[in-house]
Order: sequence, then structure tokens, then C-alpha cells
Amino acid sequence: MKRMKQVFVRIWRLWYMKYVVTIILGVLIVGFLDENSVWRHLQHKQRISELNKDISNYAEQHRRNQQQIEYLDSTPKAIEKIARERYFMKADDEDIFVLSDDER
Repeated sequence: MKRMKQVFVRIWRLWYMKYVVTIILGVLIVGFLDENSVWRHLQHKQRISELNKDISNYAEQHRRNQQQIEYLDSTPKAIEKIARERYFMKADDEDIFVLSDDER
């Protein structure tokens, strides 16, 4: 312990060590510990990239939904087909049989 203390005191007595320690602490604070650090900047850039990908996915999904809405507005038979297949709606004179492969 005494030897470590002597080495530390010798190093600290060098005139330029004060500046080296100050620069190292400054880089640590700016690079990693500060609220506006480089590390957080990189994290925010990555998050922005992910959100831009989500935006493009949602825009594509919106475009497909708009096309489907236009198709349904132009063809009434398509609405009837969807009502029969998805919601099991029927005309008054029809019977519906639902066949299932589920095991009980």
C-alpha cells in the first residue's frame, strides 16, 4: 500500500498529469455520463432509425387498406362475400354448416 501511494504521488507531481486527468474525466463525462452524451446520441439515432422503419411499414399497410376500401366501395358483391366468409352471415333462405377440424 505504501509503495502504491509513493507511485501515485510521483505521478501526480508531474506537471502535465493534472491536464491528463482533467482531459480523461472530461471525455468520460461528455462521452458516457452526461445527459447529452455521445452514447445517448447513438442510442437516439438507433431509435429514430427503428421508428422510421415502423413509419414505412405503417404507410404500406395504410396504402393496402385504402386499396381494399376502394375495391369494396366499387363492388357490392365483395362486401357480401366478406360478410359470408368472415362473419357467417346468410340470406333468409340459407343454412350455414361450419365444419371444424378442432379436437375436443
